Amino acid sequence: MAHGWFGRKKIPAAGAGAGAGIPEGLWTQCPKCKEVLFAREWERNLKVCLKCHHHFWLTARERIEMLVDPGSFAELDGSLVSANPLDFPGYADKLRRHGEKTGLTDAIVSGEALLGGHPLTLAVTDAHFMRGAMGSVVGERLTRAVERATARRIPTLLVSGSGGGARMEEGLLSLMQMAKTSAALARHNQAGLLSIVLLTDPSLAGIMASWGSLGDILLAEPAAQIGFVGERVSAQATLGKAPANFQSAEFQLQHGQIDLVTPRKDLRDTLQRLLAFAGNASAGAAA
Repeated sequence: MAHGWFGRKKIPAAGAGAGAGIPEGLWTQCPKCKEVLFAREWERNLKVCLKCHHHFWLTARERIEMLVDPGSFAELDGSLVSANPLDFPGYADKLRRHGEKTGLTDAIVSGEALLGGHPLTLAVTDAHFMRGAMGSVVGERLTRAVERATARRIPTLLVSGSGGGARMEEGLLSLMQMAKTSAALARHNQAGLLSIVLLTDPSLAGIMASWGSLGDILLAEPAAQIGFVGERVSAQATLGKAPANFQSAEFQLQHGQIDLVTPRKDLRDTLQRLLAFAGNASAGAAA
């Protein structure tokens, strides 16, 4: 009966109204197993459910803070903002609303940092901003991050948190970002430099049809949804029955589409080892 009071009261999620006598943000609920989590413990566990290990979405800035060396991140290209080239109705208001909600100027944060003392460039998309859909600014910031890594001859880390594909509000200009980002990664690869892509939930559509599948090493968080379209649309478009969990990170690993599924708590150490290995290989080749 220690938890009997949970059944008598509705426990507010983190950030929700406090309710009778319960401070706001004290609890959150796992959307997968419905466990009620003490917010402070949940945050200490990197926003992973302590019961079922469901990985909650992180913001781009939370992701960067979790991965890179403290105080080493320098944001670049943050002044680039989306225009409305097609004069699409309501697009400017949508950008403004998402900016106010997230504190971002677009669905990506990019720059330079150190990870385990190793320099790298990185770009992280954020599903909280228009589901991370790729418009001109997302493509340009990511391309610049890769090109900067190529010019400096250092690795690049690209993190996908995008379920929105290309933005219909920008039409062909949005679709062109797929080719642009792919070309930047090709030049990086031709220079003999390492690119790592981390796929988080969700990683769908135009992202996976371009830079999301082009890293030298593809990592994913457990149970991340990875594919071209969501399961509902996929079911409507196919004649046969798709395998169970065919868009999960684990299914992708089993069928050779990604290299490693890594729990969030192990990501930093895994990336650090990969960067150290790449650095040692480069030093050996130079010698």
